[in-house]
Amino acid sequence: MDPHLLRTYVVVARLASFSAAARELGYTQSAVSQHIAALEQDLGAPLLTRRPVAPTRAGERLLEHAGPLLLRIDAARAEVAALVGAVDEALTLVAAPTALTPRTLRALPPTGVTLRVLPRADVPGAVATGAAPLGLVDGLAAPSDPLRLTDVAPLGVRGVGEEPVRVLLPAGHPLAHRTGLRLGDLADARWLDAPGAGLPLDQLRAAHGGGFRPALRYEGTDVRTLTALAAAGHGLVLLPESAAAAPGTVAVPLTEPRVVHRTELLYAGAPHGPAEVFAARLDVTRS
Repeated sequence: MDPHLLRTYVVVARLASFSAAARELGYTQSAVSQHIAALEQDLGAPLLTRRPVAPTRAGERLLEHAGPLLLRIDAARAEVAALVGAVDEALTLVAAPTALTPRTLRALPPTGVTLRVLPRADVPGAVATGAAPLGLVDGLAAPSDPLRLTDVAPLGVRGVGEEPVRVLLPAGHPLAHRTGLRLGDLADARWLDAPGAGLPLDQLRAAHGGGFRPALRYEGTDVRTLTALAAAGHGLVLLPESAAAAPGTVAVPLTEPRVVHRTELLYAGAPHGPAEVFAARLDVTRS
């Protein structure tokens, strides 16, 4: 399957328009139509309806495969390029917001750092495709257990820290006086859904088996905005202990189930240059 044709198909399906896809890709509309026709001939199935432009059943299945396939191609290209390229004298690091714990921040070099904060789900792909040599991801896990990460490409993984988790409530919440909270008692509460900034609700559902319906969805990456929403009563949020503090809120320990906030370092190939120095500094701050 020609990856150039597959990329064209993904853009057409996303934009639901041959002409808009042509503008984004820098092709003529005729070339885009030829790409789709060639891909459909190769697979022996229609992939798009034309009016309106929408994936067929076969096209929807292809889209499920297309993202991981194209990401693996980009990851392979980036890893080969890194093997023959010059060592970068600066450090570029991508990180989920709550992966920037006091420990990881202390390990950053004093100069020459570019830090990009991304939604948690985007960090592995950014490392795999060479956008940054290192990434920091985080999530809920049983003590000493690794995170369950999406398999986007062969990546090295190193645990760099664990800390307790807290339920952040507005100061006037009926449960704010508790010394500890069980997750099962909160399944029907109002929650903030903030997959890019807070600990994702789907991890809470996996830990409990259901519930945790969002009252408000926040699609940014700013933890301060997230805690302000919690203080204003828009919903509860689960955060690592180091991030669970804001005016007008109370952070109550989560006592059951026994889980921790775990941070992991991701890399494609052995870190070298500034990336290697940062990884070594993380090991020192962990000890």
